[in-house]
Amino acid sequence: MKSGQKWDNGVKKKLPGCPSDNGIIVRAFCIEDYRAVIALWRRTEGVGLNESDTRRAIAAYLRHNPRMSFVAERDGRIIGAVLCGHDGRRGYLHHLAVAKRYRHRGIGRQLVNACLAKLRKADIPKCNILIFADNAAGMKFWAHTGWKLRTELQVMQIRLENGRGTGNDCPC
Repeated sequence: MKSGQKWDNGVKKKLPGCPSDNGIIVRAFCIEDYRAVIALWRRTEGVGLNESDTRRAIAAYLRHNPRMSFVAERDGRIIGAVLCGHDGRRGYLHHLAVAKRYRHRGIGRQLVNACLAKLRKADIPKCNILIFADNAAGMKFWAHTGWKLRTELQVMQIRLENGRGTGNDCPC
């Protein structure tokens, strides 16, 4: 099945999207796009993939944040993608990627703007992104599009699989 199509009661149908004047359609990311999107992410420098990016994990993310993540396609091929979600207070963008031959045409900005519009509609006042410290091209893109570096913050993380963590299970 081509990207941008889904089965509806046994009938393949085209998903709605927003065509632009350059023949590129930005539309909601659906799990049927996973194979093409993961291939794009794997080819994109600055995108780090891990156990959170399996088909199952992405399907859960998309269910938890319905119609907030987007893909860009041209002639039925995925050429850009971004994950978007929120926790009720802050929005988060992950894995913005545009195929190399389609960069510097405003596609990344279109994808980001689609996400930000959805976050605004959900009354989310701020959005955050995580960028690898050595991703100079990513830093340049985000700064150019109005994002500000929060130098007073650092990221900390703990893995929760295999019984690891603080060892303090919730008593509730």
